[in-house]
Amino acid sequence: MKHIFLLFFYVGMSTTLFAQEPYKFTTVIDLEATPVISQGRTGTCWSFSSTSFLESEIMRLTGKQIDLSEMYTVRQTYPKKAENFVMRQGKAQFSEGGLAHDVLRAVAEFGLVPQSVYSGLETSDDSHNHAELVAVLEAMLRTYIENPARSLSPKWRQAVSGVLDAYLGAPVDTFMFEGKQYTPQSFLKMTTIEPSEYVSITSFSHAPFYEEFILNIPDNWSNGNFYNVPLNEMIASIDHALENGFTVELDCDVSERTFSSKDGVAVVPKNEANNIKALQGAFPQKNITQAYRQQEFENYATTDDHLMHITGVLRDQNGTKYYKVKNSWGTDATRNAHGGYVYFSEAYMKLKAISITLHQDALPKPTAKKLNL
Repeated sequence: MKHIFLLFFYVGMSTTLFAQEPYKFTTVIDLEATPVISQGRTGTCWSFSSTSFLESEIMRLTGKQIDLSEMYTVRQTYPKKAENFVMRQGKAQFSEGGLAHDVLRAVAEFGLVPQSVYSGLETSDDSHNHAELVAVLEAMLRTYIENPARSLSPKWRQAVSGVLDAYLGAPVDTFMFEGKQYTPQSFLKMTTIEPSEYVSITSFSHAPFYEEFILNIPDNWSNGNFYNVPLNEMIASIDHALENGFTVELDCDVSERTFSSKDGVAVVPKNEANNIKALQGAFPQKNITQAYRQQEFENYATTDDHLMHITGVLRDQNGTKYYKVKNSWGTDATRNAHGGYVYFSEAYMKLKAISITLHQDALPKPTAKKLNL
């Protein structure tokens, strides 16, 4: 009996030690991306991540590394948000949030410009802070909506534009880049980006699969459509894209205790008792089903908090797959491990990825065919 007890004791000890072993990651796929930067004190992760995604697309298409302006897209999008908010008499979302399709729509309509031409910063500033800008805009819009005379000033759009110009700068019409003159539209043409070729994919069972629908999440203020596919096909689409040299834009939930930019991992341990330990060491991951994903979405446990950029694949020492995801919270090592990247376990991606955006050519052919793409 004593020998049996000791056997179980040593097996238990070895299992515990193995489970708490610090992460050891091996890179499987690592695609080109521009350096990690910070969105500062703004809620514009949708622009920073989507711009990073487009920068990688430009590298894939042309081989050129171009630092694009995130704030040019933000400047062109805010009037659309304001219009939606005012015309719906305040019964709509007005916040700093947005989604990848907002960037693609702005690019299609207004083009692209490099960061060197439009930074959205005062010359004395080195980081973004939109707290005052958003407060002023929202106060203005609510004044228009709640005007006791019930007569909307014909100058309200001009006033909104003036505030945006004051805080971010007026949009540019022409500019020089690498010795050539461009407009935002001719610059877009030079990059060879075609906004209409990008699609957003999601996976929720409350809507028919292989059809488009408007995903009702708060930041979808512009009522963008998403293609709906089974969960395994959404994950397969990410894998297929990365395996074929395409990076992927990601909308996800980062409010979980098991997401940590400081530790550089996002996981869903099989045993919830290991949630905190799993930020420092490898533990078995939970099996995520379509039904469980739907349950967590409908009870608000999964929300669209943040947009990021998927650029690669890794495996830990146990063979568990992780996705290399570029964040926009800077590279300060005390707050951001892995140089500002976070490694998402496949389980976390299955559960907490609200949607992905990618080039339509990056989709597996069977999925593209089912979606008529």
